[in-house]
Amino acid sequence: MFSFQITSKNNRARAGIFSTPHGDLVTPVFAPVGTQATVKTLTPEHLKDINASLVLSNTYHLYLRPGDELVRDMGGLHKFMQWGRPMLTDSGGFQVFSLAQTRKIDDDGVTFKSHIDGSTHRFTPEKSVAIQENLGADIIMAFDECSDPNDHAYSKLAMHRTHRWAERSLKAQTRHDQALFGIVQGGVQADLRAESANFIASLGTPGIAIGGLSVGETKQEMHDTLDVVVPLLPENKPRYLMGVGTPEDLINGVARGIDIFDCVLPTRLARHHSAFAPEGRLNLMNATFARDERPIDDTCDCYACRTFTRAYIRHLIVAKELLAGTLISIHNLRALIRLMEQMRVYIADGSFESRVPELLSQWQGNAERKKKSMNNGLWDDAIFKIADKLMKKPAEFTPEQIYPCPVCGSQLLIQVGHYQRGKIIMIGITIECKVCNQAIAVDGVEK
Repeated sequence: MFSFQITSKNNRARAGIFSTPHGDLVTPVFAPVGTQATVKTLTPEHLKDINASLVLSNTYHLYLRPGDELVRDMGGLHKFMQWGRPMLTDSGGFQVFSLAQTRKIDDDGVTFKSHIDGSTHRFTPEKSVAIQENLGADIIMAFDECSDPNDHAYSKLAMHRTHRWAERSLKAQTRHDQALFGIVQGGVQADLRAESANFIASLGTPGIAIGGLSVGETKQEMHDTLDVVVPLLPENKPRYLMGVGTPEDLINGVARGIDIFDCVLPTRLARHHSAFAPEGRLNLMNATFARDERPIDDTCDCYACRTFTRAYIRHLIVAKELLAGTLISIHNLRALIRLMEQMRVYIADGSFESRVPELLSQWQGNAERKKKSMNNGLWDDAIFKIADKLMKKPAEFTPEQIYPCPVCGSQLLIQVGHYQRGKIIMIGITIECKVCNQAIAVDGVEK
């Protein structure tokens, strides 16, 4: 029922076909994230139009709402959300362990409080597998613990717990039409990652996931970790790098032999007005795009780029029209899927390795928002100084503070908020001038 065939290789990069009950996945592949049985702002038809072949949904969120048993009774996730192509569910572990203040871990499982209503729940490997069997995705995950990547002592404890939970997950599985992947953990510690890779590989699962990355470590640490792990994994099994999805990350991952990727980044950026582009990430809310007649990317074949100008999309953003998020999401996801298609061609014709520098040069700057994206240098420089000051001391900010616009003198609208990425607390700052019709949004790690 599940098989993986490598169709071409170029050094460590490889292209292949992973067969599932809902169709073949041509790899390397990027999966849009449909956390709550929907890719935010998009319909299944939108996803088909951009040639998405795999969608991820989240076990933790669907367990809490609407409930995995309801999804089962409605015919399973594919029928419930009307997506007939392959699907993947995570184990819920990452989300549970992100609830650092409201969960307790022991060797049997995790007790946590719902972020929705504060009710108490418990996940064990057996419970996670049962929920995923009710949801019915083609690819499911063993329950694992994602730890602070830089804490060697705790990473070792979490890794051994992950190994025991992987064995229990396999024993709990009752459906044979789902491919259960084991997950490699171990932080950024080479010795732990090697040990975990060897152990998970020994379980004989149909595929292997690499978890615990893109949670606060440096890019170099991620690359070094992949360089340790990937050579130890079976050649004939697909490799899934969890939660990683900037264009540069995809290129570097494919170059190291990764087959499957997923990330919320493309649609999250879209909801914050940011678009992937060859010149770097664009903040389409900025006034510099008010009369820009170009598409987001004139090399892109997506509906948004074939049809609309940057000026129109900026108008939608300023008018707070929901269509803006839809159009930028279509573009951002298509940009990554198109990149994967391009890399598959290069692997097949043997040119991928030589083209990696070209690809990285083409896509550099899309991991971070471009700071010099507005024509008005005075506004740009002054506003980023304010943002940097707030980033260093966010606790000192109060809504009553008045910051004048450096161009027109009117009061700036400033929002400072916090959100969690894994165990890392992030700060998000938005600064807007209604008179100048300009805005920036920046984020960073809380110090």
